[in-house]
Amino acid sequence: MNVFPIYNILVVPDANIYIKTDTYEKVTGRSAVADDKLVIVVAKEDLKREEFASDSFYPIGLRATIAEVNSNGFIMLRTSNRVNIDDVAVYRDHTIDLTISRRNDINDLDPEEARRKLYSVKTAMMKFSESFQWGQAARGFIAQWNSIGEAAVVMSPWMLSSNSERYAVLAEDSVAKRTELLEKLIYENLEMNKVNREAEHAQEEDHQKIYRESAIRKQMEYLQRELDEMNPENVTDIRKLEIKIEESGMNETARKEADKVLSRLKHEGQGAESALLYDYLDFLAGLPWKKEKPKDISLDEAAKVLDEEHYGLKKVKERIIQQIAVMSLKRQQSGSILLFVGAPGTGKTSIGQSIAKALQREYVRVSLGGARDEADIRGHRRTYIGAMPGRIMDGISKCGVSNPVMVLDEVDKLYGSYNGDPASALLEVLDPEQNSTFTDHYLNVPYDLSNVLFICTANSLDSIPEPLLNRMEVIQFQGYTPIEKLQIAKRHLLPKAMRSVGLKDEQLSVTDEAIETIITDYTREGGVRGLKKRLETLCRTEAVELVRGGSSSLTVTPENLRDVLEDHPIPHRHVPENARPGVITGLAWTPVGGEILYIETLLTKGTGKLTITGRLGDVMKESAQIAVSLVKSVYPDKAELLEKNDLHIHVPDGATPKDGPSAGIALTSAIASLLNGTPVSPAVAMTGEVSLRGGVNPIGGLPEKLMAAQRAGVKKVFIPSDNIEDLRDVAEEVRSSLEIIPVKEVSEVLNALELKP
Repeated sequence: MNVFPIYNILVVPDANIYIKTDTYEKVTGRSAVADDKLVIVVAKEDLKREEFASDSFYPIGLRATIAEVNSNGFIMLRTSNRVNIDDVAVYRDHTIDLTISRRNDINDLDPEEARRKLYSVKTAMMKFSESFQWGQAARGFIAQWNSIGEAAVVMSPWMLSSNSERYAVLAEDSVAKRTELLEKLIYENLEMNKVNREAEHAQEEDHQKIYRESAIRKQMEYLQRELDEMNPENVTDIRKLEIKIEESGMNETARKEADKVLSRLKHEGQGAESALLYDYLDFLAGLPWKKEKPKDISLDEAAKVLDEEHYGLKKVKERIIQQIAVMSLKRQQSGSILLFVGAPGTGKTSIGQSIAKALQREYVRVSLGGARDEADIRGHRRTYIGAMPGRIMDGISKCGVSNPVMVLDEVDKLYGSYNGDPASALLEVLDPEQNSTFTDHYLNVPYDLSNVLFICTANSLDSIPEPLLNRMEVIQFQGYTPIEKLQIAKRHLLPKAMRSVGLKDEQLSVTDEAIETIITDYTREGGVRGLKKRLETLCRTEAVELVRGGSSSLTVTPENLRDVLEDHPIPHRHVPENARPGVITGLAWTPVGGEILYIETLLTKGTGKLTITGRLGDVMKESAQIAVSLVKSVYPDKAELLEKNDLHIHVPDGATPKDGPSAGIALTSAIASLLNGTPVSPAVAMTGEVSLRGGVNPIGGLPEKLMAAQRAGVKKVFIPSDNIEDLRDVAEEVRSSLEIIPVKEVSEVLNALELKP
């Protein structure tokens, strides 16, 4: 049995179908012979015979017989029953074999109703044919039709229905419903043709009015497109919105919402709400709904971009390259949400721009610092006056693509209020399992954020809620060493500052020694923000001299640096030369880097009262109380001194708040030094949390603390043994200049300081 594939041709059971002979032979690859049996299968796409595959056809076909081969270039196929296409085999010679089974109809059509419908269709067709010259000849042809199916097949070449609509007729098992579908296609296509010729004639029947309205709407859309192409300057604002919506590629839910609001806008006219509706539709249609195609990413090129724009940060760059490699393999956004944590000026935000450049993506920065309202993330509902989208969707709109690199800056500065918790709203944004259907309150439709590469930044982890922190991978940005700052200044900061004020290379020269002096004496930070400001001051000073007609070039050295900067050096803490009992050098972490601090203790006559000053937080006060109890247990013979005297513990620089457990061993050693009257060298520093059992627990911020120790002139540092792994993150120049001693018990520190009980 032969197989005859068709496309965009209406076929129904028990009807005559006329096919061009050359079309039949081209598709089947054989000549048409009368009485040949064949199976008609419906192709899903318009393909050539050589392109057919086993899944190219719909699962329902139709038996047929070649009833007649005409000499005028046509053959007539007589269809019979429908069949299920159970299996399709396409061979290399392009022949097709089918496994079929009979598909029975549900014969639920009343014969009398069928005759009435057929009569109505014939009448309509005869009336329609009267407007043509061949109308009289067609009347006899129309009168011979025995079913609505035959009428529809004859009209099929002029129907505007799609291939799927035509197949839906064949797939319908109910004869009554199939007849209704055919009747609808016939009437709708008749009306669409009548609109072109006799728009003034209207049908009185209700169902004809519905078909006519549908036809008119389609015709109006077509004519409107023609007018827009002919006169683009005269297109109305609403029509521009319609075109923008059609071309936006938005999802089905968004399109329904857009059509609904557009309908309201048309009825509103120049009403009070029209501007709000227009702004909403303009924003909605302007969003990048279409997915961007993934680009090929070269890891070497990405690494080159990161190295060119950022000095140091080896660990950070390695993690970014890993992320890029995963995305390159999977050809989609993948991997953890990165959270860059570190002191200001360490490059957390600017490296986001470099990542975007390496990925060949758009870059957008969203500042979350100080956000107190959930609407900052999710947007306002449109019922509110002055409603706006949230910062996330606003950033997507501004960058114009659906897959930017979005830096969420300062997530540690989010604050909850009576308006909601923006940190909780951010959970959906950063969760890969949820953000594919993120719904902004202003839009009120889902938007896919899964292709966005989110990067968050923070100065500290303390204020970030645990649920939000769990969704991110923390990457620490350590403070820069003086050597790294020197290279950053020479390679990036100084050239950029000179370009910003219009200076040429020969007009300003800053020696390495001058930059080193700025780093050591004029800045106190882990990053390079203060260094950048000082270099910009140098450039502005030279710019003033040039404009006034002074020297055409300036060389900045340590000797004239004070005159050029017109600023006072910042006093840094340096360890004193003289040691005193009861004074210990401790190490602290601050948001701008590490710093040394001194623990001072003093005994005065009293009743065993403990006084703690220096604006210490609750955690540090508890560490002091633990240290006192621990010293009493280690030095039982000295306990009487503490009972008959008051102990005063002070940490200088009282204007600065201090908190944290890492001063535990320093507090213990200071009290022990005071009670024993044994001074400890100021060049010995320590950091570590102490327990009541005398154990030394791990701490955070070790790289910053060790850099502060090196800067202050410390020679020996005690650290917790559990922090040994953190030494890998410490620069070699820092490690080599310090004697670092890991300890597990506070007794090891006391023994090393010769404070034995």
